[in-house]
Amino acid sequence: MITTDETYLLRQVITEFSGLTEEDLSVSLAFWHKRKIAKGDFYNKQHVVCKDLGIVVKGMFRVYYYDPKTDEERNIFFFSEHQFIVSFRSFIFQYPCVYYIEALEDAEILCLNYPDLQDLYASHKGWEKFGRILAEHFFNHSQGRTEELLFLTHEQRYLNLLQEHPNMVQRVPSFHIASYLGIKNQSLSRIKKRISEKKH
Repeated sequence: MITTDETYLLRQVITEFSGLTEEDLSVSLAFWHKRKIAKGDFYNKQHVVCKDLGIVVKGMFRVYYYDPKTDEERNIFFFSEHQFIVSFRSFIFQYPCVYYIEALEDAEILCLNYPDLQDLYASHKGWEKFGRILAEHFFNHSQGRTEELLFLTHEQRYLNLLQEHPNMVQRVPSFHIASYLGIKNQSLSRIKKRISEKKH
């Protein structure tokens, strides 16, 4: 069972996100469960089907692709508190994920598994609407990332990242941020210096 505080968090996040009614939310409460993931462990792994849709209660995660040919990791997204966390394509089609989702800190997540969410979609119009909004959200997230890579400078992408995760610099090693931006650590240091000089 989830706690009163966790129920309050669910209400806050889901109501703001999709406008579900109190009745819609109440019918889902029995299906939510809590996962604790230690720093360095995984929410989901490459080649494994993602079975849960989660909401981050506490912690920071990175989504990365591991290329066995080059033995390199490339960061794609980050998730932090009060955000939905999922490998969306793997989840909705129930086929193996192509990347890893790793906890960068000790983390807690509230999760809803795939069959239970499908039951909610089938039996409640409000949850059917939630599913549509969720799909739109992750499509926007994915296309936004693609457009950033095509049209924005490294500095603009870095500023956007800080806007989404305000205390990221204090929580995530620089080399992970540099990997996300597609640059080296030295280039990230120069970006930070430029931004600092502009502020002063």
